[in-house]
Amino acid sequence: MSGLVAVADGLWIAAAPTRFLCFEVGTRMTLVRLADGRLWLHSPIPMDAALLAEIRALGDVAFIVCPNDFHHLYAQAAVEAFPNAQLFGPKSLAKKRKDLRFSAHFDGHTPEAWQADLTAIAINGSLLNETVFYHSVSQTLISSDLLENFHHCDHAPTRWWLKIGDCYGKANWHRLLRITYTQRKAARQSIDRLLALPLKRIIIAHGELIEDNANEVLRQGMAWLK
Repeated sequence: MSGLVAVADGLWIAAAPTRFLCFEVGTRMTLVRLADGRLWLHSPIPMDAALLAEIRALGDVAFIVCPNDFHHLYAQAAVEAFPNAQLFGPKSLAKKRKDLRFSAHFDGHTPEAWQADLTAIAINGSLLNETVFYHSVSQTLISSDLLENFHHCDHAPTRWWLKIGDCYGKANWHRLLRITYTQRKAARQSIDRLLALPLKRIIIAHGELIEDNANEVLRQGMAWLK
């Protein structure tokens, strides 16, 4: 588990180890300071006392976001750590995690409290039911499972998994997981909307941040989606 790392003014990330099946793919959380000073926490990871102290030193966490139907494992722990925060997520996740008490669900619109800082964009046509977020001040796209971007991996089984999926050494979406995109025309329209944004970086959950030629990397990484 890492501490907070600043990637832009008012924007931090923290990483933690995690497994998908038997593969070590890691995961990442994002923290944004909103214009009113409150904090917005995206895709919670396990948080130890040191990380919680770092976050609390920055301000009050007002919003916790589960961005899709799969990045929710540590949501309850985050709610317990920040009991005054509102929990947001896809409506489909509420059916899956009936133990979580959501304040609101994503409906294709950006919640009013975030509109000065973030734009919510649904990735339609995918079973992941992910919503990504554009932080306009830093020109950062905040996502979880939009792409994977591994250029180094010491764990041999994971390296094999990434290579057979054509997502080792470049940003891509694993070819065996592309079946999650069941309505490709709708998904393509969502990706094209992202490509119209000026992007300095893309934050993803699995692999390295994308910080060079982000628009082109996204274009190439999702070129298979036709």
